[in-house]
Amino acid sequence: MKIFDAKEIFKFAIRIEENGMKFYRYAAVITDDDEIRKTFNFLASEEARHKEIFEGLLSEVTKDTAFETYPDEYFNYLKTYVDNVIFTDKQFEEAMSDIKDTLSAIDFAIKRELDSILYYHEIKRFVPEKQHNLLDEIIEEERKHYTKLIDIKENYT
Repeated sequence: MKIFDAKEIFKFAIRIEENGMKFYRYAAVITDDDEIRKTFNFLASEEARHKEIFEGLLSEVTKDTAFETYPDEYFNYLKTYVDNVIFTDKQFEEAMSDIKDTLSAIDFAIKRELDSILYYHEIKRFVPEKQHNLLDEIIEEERKHYTKLIDIKENYT
């Protein structure tokens, strides 16, 4: 069993939101569709707002926060998942180089929204129950983003 550092889950969440902001800003620049550009800019602002929420939650975690222990297998799963969702700057640049048009940007965004939803569901077990409602709100917003992107894709193609 390992002791989990609760601060790490919020640092990971902040990084996910930062990557989302960068991506949506990039996607807004490369698209030639004004409505989709507006949507990408809106989604970038949503990611910035989520980042602020997670920064607030991170600031509430103290050294005396009670930690629980979980099996190593679960930590390995979460670590591997995070390693594949949270890009380093170099990995982010490589991923962005594959996105050349609006459709590839939409597809990438859909996958990232799903990745975020899964991560936020997974971390709920590591945060105090009083913060679950806030995570649920963010999960619901990410679901709305996903649905919006699916609608955009259907209308675009």
